[in-house]
Order: sequence, then structure tokens, then C-alpha cells
Amino acid sequence: MKIVACRGYELEKAQPNTSEDFFNRSEVTFIDDDGTERTLHVLYVRYFDEQFTKWTPYEQDPLFKVGERDVFFKDIVALVCLLKNPAFRQRKRVYINDEQQFGSYFADFQFERLQDVFEALETKKGYELKSPLLFIAQP
Repeated sequence: MKIVACRGYELEKAQPNTSEDFFNRSEVTFIDDDGTERTLHVLYVRYFDEQFTKWTPYEQDPLFKVGERDVFFKDIVALVCLLKNPAFRQRKRVYINDEQQFGSYFADFQFERLQDVFEALETKKGYELKSPLLFIAQP
């Protein structure tokens, strides 16, 4: 699988009586082993962005900088979810509103490898993923 893009953004109200402004969306676009380009959209409660220090070693948002790009927490959420749950490769959308479930995706994750992914996205226009297990701390 080849990761070709990761981004996140805050949703804005489309109409005054909607609740979009309580959510963020994170997206990861990848080319599957069969050559099909897919995008996984993870919709989650914006409050979780304020709690990212609970689940990650990062102290501030943006988490790190790669070239000219600032990488924010919302940029990594879909990538982390995809790597922790490879079954999401077959899904288009995932909705997470449970804090414990959300935090479970970040448990035992190798965060130091994320910078390599974003560096490859900036310089090589893609990151060749050999195995998602490389991102999970092994006991």
C-alpha cells in the first residue's frame, strides 16, 4: 500500500441549525495493493483535538514541521486509525464519538515514524507502507 496524502480540517456549519462545528475530519488517501486509490474519512468529535496530549507524546499543535508544512493532530488521525485497524482499508468513512475508542487507536503507536511518512509525502509524493506493524510497538 502506498500512502499519498494525509490531511485534516475542522468542519464548519453549513446551516445555522446543524452541529458540524463540533467535529473534525481527517483523511488519508492511499493506493491499495490492487492499484485502486481510496480515501478513508474519519469524522470525530473536535473535543478530542484538545485532549491529544493524553494519547500522544506531543506537547503542542502543530505536532511537527516537515519542510514548509506544519503537521497538526487532525492531519494524523485517519492515518493512525488506518494503521491500527487495517480493515479500514475497505471502508470509506469512520465515525468516532467515544473517547475511550478514540484513544485506543493511539495506544502502543510508534509516533516517531510519523515524521518519516510526512517527509516522504512532501519529497517523494508518497510513502510506501511495507507493513502497518512497523507502526505498532511490539511487546
